[in-house]
This record gives sequence, structure tokens and C-alpha cells, in this order.
Amino acid sequence: MVDRLWHSREPLAGIARAALAPLSVAYAATMRARRRLYDAGILASEAAELPVISIGNLTVGGTGKTPVSAWIAGRLRDRARPAVLLRGYGDDEPRVHERLNPGMPVIVNADRLAGVRQARQAGADVVVADDAFQHRRMRRTADVVLLSVEQLGRSRRVLPAGPWRESIDAVAQADLVVLTRKAASLDEARAHAAAIATKHARPAAIVHIGPGALVNVADESVMTLDALRGRDVLAVAGVGEPDAFRLQLGQLGAGVRLAAFRDHHRYTAADVAALAARVPAGGLVVCTLKDAVKLAALWPPSSPLWYVSQHLVVDEGAEHLNHLLDRVLATRAGAATTAG
Repeated sequence: MVDRLWHSREPLAGIARAALAPLSVAYAATMRARRRLYDAGILASEAAELPVISIGNLTVGGTGKTPVSAWIAGRLRDRARPAVLLRGYGDDEPRVHERLNPGMPVIVNADRLAGVRQARQAGADVVVADDAFQHRRMRRTADVVLLSVEQLGRSRRVLPAGPWRESIDAVAQADLVVLTRKAASLDEARAHAAAIATKHARPAAIVHIGPGALVNVADESVMTLDALRGRDVLAVAGVGEPDAFRLQLGQLGAGVRLAAFRDHHRYTAADVAALAARVPAGGLVVCTLKDAVKLAALWPPSSPLWYVSQHLVVDEGAEHLNHLLDRVLATRAGAATTAG
């Protein structure tokens, strides 16, 4: 797996990373040059027809981008008519957003400017762009960059030798940094927030993305997380940081065996048959919501499949999030006049 190449301490993985290091240097230089060209106006960017909050990251998956985007869209719904805009990588993310915010327009369009236009036609007056930080052709009202506390504690190698799209210095382009933690402690998150404030002069919020309840994929019945204590669990995770999912379930008292797949993995009938055969006797099989929307139609009814609903809590920095939302919503009247 790619995760093994990026993070393993095995000698062969280290040799492979060393061989890829020149490509990583070239990639990082290209990303820096691209940002400078946009900053200087040499590469043109265009205004969107609606105010846009971009929720992005500096790594390939694992930061909690989908739950944070959905949470922000849900907060906006109390005061506005938001839509979620996705580039369309993988068929799971649109379905997850539709599940988390029923009835909210979810637009899939690799052309972000055209996607904002679609959102406006659907009745939206503000857009949450999921994964748009590196998409500079569309100007945004605000940029939120997510950093995983778990990832910050590891090596920060840039693609292809590691999972980073850009160096951490790119947070200087953000309006707000949100540190997400799953299994990491609040003290770890606070230390990274302080470093970002000192080195990059960016405000930071800390959010915890944790398990909420167990939901049956077939009938939406619910069990409390106490059902995991002392149980053998097969954890199925086709996400950016599958090990964080394993650690969360382990912290709830489960004995966990992890079945990890690549992010956005398309499950087959053969995958499902192999997974069903691995369910421990008397135990449970538990996946993420991102996996559940793909596995539901394939999973055999003889073995209940559960997914973990996600519960997002703002640990610190709620005032920064509120200020950003206020500022974006205040621009709606001007955007409507310009677009009209």
C-alpha cells in the first residue's frame, strides 16, 4: 500500500522514499512556483458568482475534510442557503454529504466556477467548496486549511515520497487553520496550534472528530458505542487514515482487526465475500460512513454491517470559526448584485 511506502520504517520503504526524493523536491518547487504565479497575477483567477468557503488540506486525505465541510455547511444552513461543491473524485463523497445534510444541494463539477453557477441556479446563496485549496483559478471569499494532528506528528515528505501536497508553509495563504484530531490528544493539538500561531501568524481552531454511535447499514437502527467494549471487531476502512479509525475503536474498548483499503476504494462482490468471511465469531464488522454508502448494496444480510456516525466537537477556537462565517455571509448581498 502507499501508506506503507510513506510511513513504514522497513529498509525497502526507506530506499524507495530516497529514490523518490528528487521527484518530491521538483513537485514542491512546482507547487511553490504555481502559487507565486497566481499571487503575482501572471496566472489568472476569476471571481465566483457566490461567496465561497474553501475547505482544503495540505495532504492526501486523512484530515477529516468531508465531516468538517459538512459541519460548516450545516452551520451555514441556519442563516443562509448553502450548497456543497465537490470536484467529483470518487462517488462516495457526494453520497456522504447528502446523508449528512439531507436536502442540501450537492454539486459535483471539476470546473469549480461552473459548479458555483450550478449552485446558484439550485437556489444557493453561499458555497462550501470541499477540497479546493489548491484550485487557484477560482477566487474564494475564505480559505480554511485542515491539518491532521496525527499527520503532523509524522514525517512531512511531499508527494510522491510522502502524503503532503505542499509544505506546511502554505498555511500562510489560509484565512483559518483547523487542526483536526481523531485519536490524538488535545494537548498535542494545542502544541501544534501554538507553533502555527508563532511561525505562520495564522489563527487556529481545534476540532475533535470522534465516533458518535453505531448505525446498522441495512435498517438505520442504532447501538451505543458501549456495544464495542470487550467485543472483537473487524474494522473496514477505505479512507485516508485507516489506522486512526482502528485506534478510535480500540480506545472504546474493542479488540480490533483492521481491513484497510485505499481511499475511495470501489468495493467489489469479491471484496465483500472476503470481508464477510473475516467477521469474528460473536463479533462485529464496523466501517466508516464513507465505506457504508458503497458497501450497503453489496453486503450480505446474514451478517449485520455497522458504520460509525461521526461527532464533531469544537475544542478550541470557536470564535475564529464564527468570525469567518460572519465575514463570508456579510458578502452575500454584494455577490448577488455583481452576479445579477
